[in-house]
Formats: sequence, structure tokens, C-alpha cells
Amino acid sequence: MSGTPVVLGIETSCDETGLGVVAGHEMRANVLASQVDIHARFGGVVPEVAARAHVESVRHLTHRALSEAGVHQTDLDAIAATQGPGLVGALVVGFTFAKSLAWALGKPFIGVNHMEGHLYAPLLGDPAFAPPAVVLLASGGHSQVVHMKDWGNYEVLGSTIDDAAGEALDKTARFLGLGYPGGPAIDREAADGDPAAIAFPRALPDRPYDFSFSGLKTSLITYVREHRDAGTLPPIPDVAASLQEAIVDVLVDKTFNAVDASGVKVVGGGGGVMANSRLRHRLQEEADRRGVALFVPPRDLCTDNGAMIAVVGAHKLGRGEISDFGSDVDAGLTL
Repeated sequence: MSGTPVVLGIETSCDETGLGVVAGHEMRANVLASQVDIHARFGGVVPEVAARAHVESVRHLTHRALSEAGVHQTDLDAIAATQGPGLVGALVVGFTFAKSLAWALGKPFIGVNHMEGHLYAPLLGDPAFAPPAVVLLASGGHSQVVHMKDWGNYEVLGSTIDDAAGEALDKTARFLGLGYPGGPAIDREAADGDPAAIAFPRALPDRPYDFSFSGLKTSLITYVREHRDAGTLPPIPDVAASLQEAIVDVLVDKTFNAVDASGVKVVGGGGGVMANSRLRHRLQEEADRRGVALFVPPRDLCTDNGAMIAVVGAHKLGRGEISDFGSDVDAGLTL
């Protein structure tokens, strides 16, 4: 193995086919085939459709990633792929392809936890990011506060007890007729709205790290129906901004509850919801107020991507954590 391991990462946990190449934690390439247009007409991800799209994309994206990185496949030190959590059919495509490629090339194969990829994603934007840190993971399927004690050593302090933040955004955006995916649609609409227009609830105030967004979704639907029938519904940008503020308030508060309890001076973020402009602003505002460093990936690295899988693979390779070729995907894999 070279002094700085060159790793190919493959991400197919849901509806994005992501291929990335890193040298250590330096990103050399990051290419993506999005399925947003495919699933938009269904209003959400259809698992079988997602898996078939991964099959169609993964091979040519691998060639493209290696080409952009200026790396021949024989120069790779390892190949990493998402093992879980995610949609089982989608996971199988990338995981099987990665194992086959590693076997054919005689290279180590490394299975990676998708959420661990998001934990490491801030590294791709700033190499100064390092544990100990509190990391907020917010996506369509997960909302978690993680105490990252060291590379590979994590304590999940809190999680959602029902809907994740991204799931709530998708469902409410669909109800409001704003389209799919919901997160970017709410963000765009909220830019012209008043976040204080509607006092939507903030759930679980007595549980410092846990989240609940199902009640918020129900509250918005009830509010809109009642006020629409009465002809008193505020402009949709105000509804979107108020909803977004309720979600952001909770995400920020729970994150910094963990900062206070752990005493860390570093905060990180990952997952698709971390691309939200209001969340990024509020996290930075709170970090500055408390004198802690905030590391959030560039927006294109908040969403699922192969580079984050590759960088975890590079760290695992350095620690000698190699996966068996007989290993399999785990749709319910936890940190």
C-alpha cells in the first residue's frame, strides 16, 4: 500500500449512484448520477426503480471517477462500498459490484456504514476537522446527534423516535404542492417567508438529544386545512418558513445540548438536510456565539456521495479493518 492510500468509494444506499476517489482524505474525484427526475413523478423513492437505475449507472460512473482522478484501477489501494443502512436492493448493487471489482483486482474490500460516511464528510471540505466532536446527522432517513470521540469511536446520544427531518420536509412539501425533493423546495420557498408567522410545535423539550417530527408534520397539515377552509391561510412562503424554523430550532438546540454536556469544541454536520441554508446559518451563528469550531461539508457533499464512503475506507484501511468477501449488506445497520 502507498503512503497515502488511494481508495475508490461506491455509494448506492438510496437514490443516488455516487462514485468517489480519495487519496487519504483528499478528494480526487466525486461523480454522481441523480435519480431525482426518475422518482419525482412518484412523489418519493421507489426501491425497485432505484436499484435498476444503480445497475445502469455504476459501471460507467466508475470509469468516469477513475478518469477524473487520473488513477488507473490497478493503482487503487482498496475499494469501499456502502454496506447499510438503506434500501436493500439498492445496497446490493453497489456492494456486489465493489466486491467483484476488488476480487478481480486483488485489492482489499471495505464495507462502510452509510452514516459513518456522513460523519467523515466534513473532512472533505476542511482537513482540519477532527474528533472529539459532536456531529449532527440529518437526512431523509436519519436525525441523530453523535458524540464522535475518535475516528471509529462513536456514541449516538440521540435519534428521531419517528420521522427524520428530511422525511418531514419531503412529506410536508408534497402536501403543500411544492414538489420533490421536499428539502430544497421548502428552503427555496422559505427564503421569501416569515419564520415567525406560525408557531408550530417543537417536540420533546424534556429529552435533550432526541427528535420527533411526525407531530410537526401533522400540525402543519391540520393548520393548512383549517385555515384554507376559513380563507385565512397565510402565504405559502410564510408556512414554509415557519415549518423550516421549527425543524431548524430543534436540530440546533439538541446539537448544542450535546456540546454543552460533552465539553467538545468542535461541531460537525452531515446528511442532505445539512444543505439547508437556514440550518447552516443557525449552526454557524450558535457556534460563533459559543466559541466552537463548525465544520459542515460543501452542499454537494452533504447529500449521498461516493467520496465520503472512500474517505471512511481510507481510514479503515489504515487501521487494518478489511471486510470479508463473504460479507453482505445490512439494510438496518446502525452506528
